[in-house]
This record gives sequence, C-alpha cells and structure tokens, in this order.
Amino acid sequence: MSIPEITNWNDKIIQIKITMHPPLRWVNSYILRGSNGVTIIDPGPHIDGAEEEWEKSLKHLRLSASDIAAIVLTHHHPDHYGLSGWFQQMSNAPVFMSERAHKEAKLMWGQGNTMSEQIVSLFRQHGMTDDLLSPIPVHLQSFFTQVTPQPEVSYIVPDVPFVMGDRSWIPISTSGHAPGHISFYDEYSGEIICGDAVLPQISPNVSLLPNSDPQPLKSYMEGLHKLNQYAVEQAYPGHRGPFTHYHERIESLLIHHQERLNSIYKIIEQSPQTGFEVCTSLFGTNLSTHQMRFAMSEALAHLAELERQGRIREERDASDLIRFVSN
Repeated sequence: MSIPEITNWNDKIIQIKITMHPPLRWVNSYILRGSNGVTIIDPGPHIDGAEEEWEKSLKHLRLSASDIAAIVLTHHHPDHYGLSGWFQQMSNAPVFMSERAHKEAKLMWGQGNTMSEQIVSLFRQHGMTDDLLSPIPVHLQSFFTQVTPQPEVSYIVPDVPFVMGDRSWIPISTSGHAPGHISFYDEYSGEIICGDAVLPQISPNVSLLPNSDPQPLKSYMEGLHKLNQYAVEQAYPGHRGPFTHYHERIESLLIHHQERLNSIYKIIEQSPQTGFEVCTSLFGTNLSTHQMRFAMSEALAHLAELERQGRIREERDASDLIRFVSN
C-alpha cells in the first residue's frame, strides 16, 4: 500500500486523503502543527488498510503517536469519526467534538441502539418495499466496525475560541447534514475547515432519521445562511479539494434545495405520493442499499420541510401507510 496523497497548504494545513468506501473514495483528514504537538481533524473510517495508511503518513511527516496533541471531529459520521478511538488508544490524546454530535454518535453507534429497526419501520411507513428494506439492518450493522473502538470524548463549545495548531478558531455549529456539525473558522486568515457542511462539487446529504432532528432541511438551510456570514477566502472540506468559491457554493446549494422542494411539490400536486414514490421519482431505483438509504432519508427531509411550510399534508390509510397531498 502506497502513502496516501498528502498536500501542505500554505505551510499551515496538511491535507491527507484517507481511503473510504465508494462512491466518495476518500475523505480529507487534516493535520495542524503546533508548538505542543499536532491536531488531527477527521481521521477517517476504521476500515481495512486505514491504520497502515496513517502509519505511513505519520512516518512520511516525521510524526509519532507522542506528537499527537488532539483529535478533533467535525461530526459523527463514520468516515470522519471512525478512527478517533484508535488514535486515542495509540496516543492517549483527547478527542473533541460537540456535545450534540456526540449524542448523535451514541444514537447511531451506542450499545443497545435500535436505529436499524427504527429506520426500517420509518421507511416502511412511507412506502418502501420489503425487498429494499430487508438489506438495511445488515448494511447499518456493517458500520459498527468502522467506528470501533469508540473514543472518550471531550466537548467543543460552539462560538468559544478553540486552539488548534497554535491558532484560535471559532467553532461554528450547524445542523442538517449532521446534528452538532462543527466548522472551524480562522478570522485572521479567512480559512474555514468545514467538514461536510459545504462541499465544492456535491450536495451534502440531508437526512431525516428517527429521534434525530425533525426538520433537517430547515436546519441545513439555516446553517448555510449562518456560514455565509463569515468572510472566507479558502475552504477545506471533508470531500474533494479545498476551494475558494465558498460563498458562491453556498448560494448554489440554497438554490438547489429550493428547486428540489418545488419539484417535489409539483409531483404531489399532480397526485398523492408516498415518500418512497417521491424518492424514486427523484433518484430512481438503480441504487445500492447505501445510496437508497440516503436517497429515502433525503426525500423525507424535503417532505418534512414542505409540510412545515404548509404546502403539503400527510394522509394515512388503514394500514398506517403515509401519503402526502397538496394543500
């Protein structure tokens, strides 16, 4: 296995492309050097080969476990959170994330959780067929190895300056893509480490999940408006490359979701629809279990927003199947 691609941006932020499963292929991890050691941001998923990638990367950078001062997580998804426990065991360094993000990690990956069953029940109520529902529990179970071992967590307080690499960063809390997601902004350089809140080419998934944020799309769009208030010169995302068109990208994401809301409303205006029917109208059916889960959760997030706006409402039949009708 070769050394992952490593890029040193302005001698300040080191980007390392850590392998993850398709379709994204890699996640961006970042290293910030400081006088008391290095901070590792979003170390990636705990999958086969990941430990070796990191061992080779650290050796290439002439770093050892004792040089690691902190592991910082933008959010709880496995491709960001997954290796944090392994790094903590190796280095004894603290792991930091927001308290809300840690709550979500326990909801998804905590001992005795029932998220698989709850997601299947939610999707069934919204019309997903049994052939597509049946693989979901095994699929979700497969992520537990990617987040094992899990870390002991210390909390980042939003808006309270947080030091990484001898620089003071403002932690900006947003939701939508992931509750408690934190981006880190340096007002002096105009740089932001934005995780998956703003991505340069793809639209971050916005999912409605049981017992999580009941209005994730509303939260996401409010978060984009919040992030748009900062004067950003260079953004370091969780996927794809660092980019400078940060404000233009936020505007295009806002337009994208508004257009999708209008498209869904037009479908429902023509005839009542289940969430699954809306999902397949938007994304088709030729999807992997992983992609179908994301597509269904995203469709439900948009339907929840249309319902909040008063443009549609739910109707249930005798079997408790939900259809959406226009108002």
